[in-house]
Amino acid sequence: MKTKTDQELIKLLTDTRAELRTERFSAAGARAKDPNAKGKLRTKIAQMLTEQHARVLVSSIGTSEGKQ
Repeated sequence: MKTKTDQELIKLLTDTRAELRTERFSAAGARAKDPNAKGKLRTKIAQMLTEQHARVLVSSIGTSEGKQ
């Protein structure tokens, strides 16, 4: 996650959320191939959001140091 650019991270996050949505609705009709898939996708989304937040914090610390 740390090696991806901000734009790549946003695209990956959007794609993963869409994949999770598809997984939820497809699971309504039949048994899932991988019962842990939804949990893995949620974990991946949480990791991406954490990385995004860390980048925002780092950039806000960098801008606030310049104001002092």
